[in-house]
Amino acid sequence: MASTLKIGLMGYGFAGATFHAPVIDHCGAPAGAPDTPYARVAAIATSQPDHALADYPNAQIVADLDGLIASRNVECIVIATPNDTHYALAAKVLAAGKHVVVDKPVTLTSEESRTLARLAWEHGVLFAPFHNRRWDGDFMTLRELIESGTLGRVVHFESHFDRFRPQVRQRWREEALRGGGLLFDLGPHLIDQALTLFGAPESVFATVKQHRDQASAPDYVHLLLGYADKEVVLHASALTAIEPPRFIVHGTRGSYVKAGLDTQEDQLKAGLRPGQAGFGGGNAAGTLRALEGEREVERAVPTRDGAYVEFYRAVADAIARGTPFPVSAQDAVDVMTIIELANESAAEGKRLPFVRVPA
Repeated sequence: MASTLKIGLMGYGFAGATFHAPVIDHCGAPAGAPDTPYARVAAIATSQPDHALADYPNAQIVADLDGLIASRNVECIVIATPNDTHYALAAKVLAAGKHVVVDKPVTLTSEESRTLARLAWEHGVLFAPFHNRRWDGDFMTLRELIESGTLGRVVHFESHFDRFRPQVRQRWREEALRGGGLLFDLGPHLIDQALTLFGAPESVFATVKQHRDQASAPDYVHLLLGYADKEVVLHASALTAIEPPRFIVHGTRGSYVKAGLDTQEDQLKAGLRPGQAGFGGGNAAGTLRALEGEREVERAVPTRDGAYVEFYRAVADAIARGTPFPVSAQDAVDVMTIIELANESAAEGKRLPFVRVPA
């Protein structure tokens, strides 16, 4: 990579300031170019310029998306705004011929995701869905276990993303009309991880409800993805004071259980940055009980350090070198298709077939 990828941030709220900007600015340097980092925050479009400038004094501050698109300092734009704005903003970036990263959910419908994929293809630019939790340490550890054959053929996979937040807060993430609620917030992470491991399912069955007083958007999601040889359970709830394991996996040669969420989110909130001592580490070990030969052996499995920086390194490599980006437009469309099926299944109370719609 000859130069640092210059990235503009559309939005500097929680997502932009926590998950995007610090990771972009701490990507490190590619091999052979120790003084050239992969990427940097070159510009920020925000209504709170003082906050952004305090964090990134060398960044150009602009008023809106038009300012980012017009800036010669910006090659790629990150859409880190409320869910219901993603599609229109990303479409405008792609139509202007600039690369785009779109926070999850990339859109609110599968058709909108397909349109973004088509625009990216027509203009020869990158459309990168922000499915950063492929780089959670526990997920990377689990993926290695499955791919190594240690568990044999997986017959049951259970993935939980539960929290205890009994009070409904006054914010757009809690508003159904703005794409709020757990199906759009945590559903994309759960679904994308499952599709990464097992590919497209044959069917979808879901329960999607509001359990909290005054809730208008879903705060309880239970998805069953049907496969010929396994069942996949994906669960998210805002009323879980005692959290179940993050992952439960059973296979023909053994089982794996892992408790606790990946540490990177809490570390970023606390001000720790990629590359600093301890970042990505501190994840609890999982427990594996599996056959070794003909004997059952139980042991702790150390959890890999999380690595969100790998997402933006992949963005930089895709743009500079044409390296295939690991999260495809088809992945984004599949996730949104399953979310649509989940809502339909919950409304009708029946299992629905999954039919892939090409991106």
